[in-house]
This record gives sequence, structure tokens and C-alpha cells, in this order.
Amino acid sequence: MKLKPLLAALFSLAGASVSLLAHADITVGVTLSATGPAASLGIPEKNTFALMPTTIAGQKVSYVVLDDASDTTTAVKNTRKLIAENKVDVIIGSTTTPNSLAMVDVAAEAETPMIAMAAGARIVEPMDAKRAWVFKTPQNDAQMATAIVEHMTSNNVKTVAFIGFSDAYGEGWWNEFSKIAEVRKIKVVANERFNRTDTSVTGQVLKVLAARPDAVLIGGAGTPAALPQKSLKEKGYKGTIYQTHGVANADFLRVCGKDCEGTLLPAGPVLVATQLPENNPIKKVALDYVGKYEAAHGKGSVSTFGAHAWDAGLLLADALPRALKQAKPGTPEFRKALRTALESTRELTATHGVFNLSPQDHLGFDQRARVMVRVENGAWKLVK
Repeated sequence: MKLKPLLAALFSLAGASVSLLAHADITVGVTLSATGPAASLGIPEKNTFALMPTTIAGQKVSYVVLDDASDTTTAVKNTRKLIAENKVDVIIGSTTTPNSLAMVDVAAEAETPMIAMAAGARIVEPMDAKRAWVFKTPQNDAQMATAIVEHMTSNNVKTVAFIGFSDAYGEGWWNEFSKIAEVRKIKVVANERFNRTDTSVTGQVLKVLAARPDAVLIGGAGTPAALPQKSLKEKGYKGTIYQTHGVANADFLRVCGKDCEGTLLPAGPVLVATQLPENNPIKKVALDYVGKYEAAHGKGSVSTFGAHAWDAGLLLADALPRALKQAKPGTPEFRKALRTALESTRELTATHGVFNLSPQDHLGFDQRARVMVRVENGAWKLVK
């Protein structure tokens, strides 16, 4: 081929590449726990991504969703695959705190923004060079632990026992709850742990009962958190049982059954959206999500976990137009611009609360992000 035609062809190809870049899709990589012990949390998250918008600010958005089977190693492998092979612009995931913590290093190394759907405060705190790339949508343990302790002190609870997961979720809850309880003069008389995959907690429950606490806090999530509660009831415990916001779905109610009656827990407002007062700013957004999800999966199918995924989508829908003004998708510059755009989120009303993010705060929720809920007749009831 002669030089001039060759140069013309190369310039033509270069022009086509630039044109493709200008119209590149925004690619969202997702890893979640659709199977394994955390499946009752991950399935509604997976269902929610099917409801996400495929166009934002005139740009096509594609979602690559992988299952990590509630396994930390698989979550890390998925994250590496999404970044290296799928060239994603942002990572959303994972479902559990241990998985999300393990993903932080990978996302930071690749300088790819990550939005976790897990609650542990350590995912985004303390802020450092790695966590500068990581955001999350669930309420922090400390916010929810404070709500529990406030309810305990208002109801004359003097002693409490803790039984939680033997992983980062349980440890995070123990650290926050025990600290706040001590300040409020509530004596913690037992601290027991169990694994998500355990089939018996008899030994731990007998130790809890021997301590004769006024109340018990179960620091678990999903259906595995029903195990100690059922065991406590079976052994005749008559005190108050508290759970964390990690159990706020219908599967927990189904597995726990009648042993759940009277259980108290803090939760995101979306769990009781229809019961919120009309002047609550979150109600409209929460009801919109509930309507979309239940239209696809049936009445009563909505959970707070799917809503964490929806809120991640709301964060992206708010931040992407700002990032697109700075760079093109598929580039390091765009990923950096998206991180900066997420940090500039202000007064964004979501299903769980109102986001006000900053370079120092990658959650940005205040007390509007929590309500107290009681299980009554197998359903969630807002505690007013």
C-alpha cells in the first residue's frame, strides 16, 4: 500500500477510535452474594440491578453482575476480573462486610471507585489513601448501635448479652455496641460468637442464659442470624431480643417464624416505607423503589438489602453527569472524575436516608437514615 493511502486509513481508524471513545458505554461491575450463607441478602440486590436504568445523562450504562457465593476469595477474584477483563468504570459490592473489606485493596490499586453494599464502618473508616476510592450505602454500625442503646435505656435494660458472627461484621458490631453501652451504663454480661455456617449454637446460648441478661443483642445478618434467636426461645429465654439491620428481609422472618415475635431492630426507613409520616423526606423515594421491586417480584418481597443496591444506583445517577463533563468513560481520568463527583454529592434523598458525602465522609448519612422496628404478627412494625 502506498504511503498516502496508508496514512489516510490510519487516520480514519484513529478517528473511528476517538468516535467510539466519545460514545463509550459506562460499565458498572457488580459482585454480590447471590448464593451461600448471605444469599438472602444478595438475591434482592441482584434482582434490583435488573431494575436499574440503562441510560444515564444520555450515556448507555451496562451492568456486569457476578456471584461471589458469599466467599471472600471469590469476591476478590471477581473484582480483579471486572477491572482487568471488563474494564469497568466503577465497582458495586459486595454484599457482606468481610467480602467488601477484602475488595478495598484491589479497587484502590486499580484506582477504580467502589460502592459497597455492606454495613461495616471499617469499609470507609478511617479515611486513608485506599479508602479514598471506596464508598458505601448501608448505615454504619455505630448509627444503628446508638439507636439500640437508646431504646434499651428508655426501656430499663440494665444488663445485656451479645452473641454475634465470628467475622468482621460481628466484630464491628461488638466494638461499636460495647463502647456505646458502657457510656450509657448498660452492663454487657456475655460476649459469644458463632459462624455463619453453624447449625448449632447451644453452647453459646447456655453461657448467655447463665449470665441472666435483661436483653440479648444478636450481631448477625440474613437467615443465619435466626439460629441463636430460635435457640434462645427454645431454652426458655423471656427477655428482650434485639437484632441488627442485617436481618431486615422477609427470608429472616420466614426462617425465624414465631420465635421472631417481639424482636426489635434498627432499620433503614425503606423497610416500613408505607408507615412513615407524610412529611418524611425519604418516604416518596422509598415508596418508588418498593413499587418497582414488588411489581417485579410480588407484594412483600422488598428488603433493605435490595434498597442498598438501589441507593448505589441513585448515587451513580447523581454523580455520573458531573463526571462525564470531565472525562470519557473507560479511562483513568473518568474513574478519578467519578470518585470526585461522588464526594461532591449533596442532599441526595435515597431509600435509606439523605446522602451528604465529602472527601472525609464516604457514607454521609445522618439520623434520618434509621428507624426502630418491631416484629409483630410476622411483619415489620414502625416503633413510634
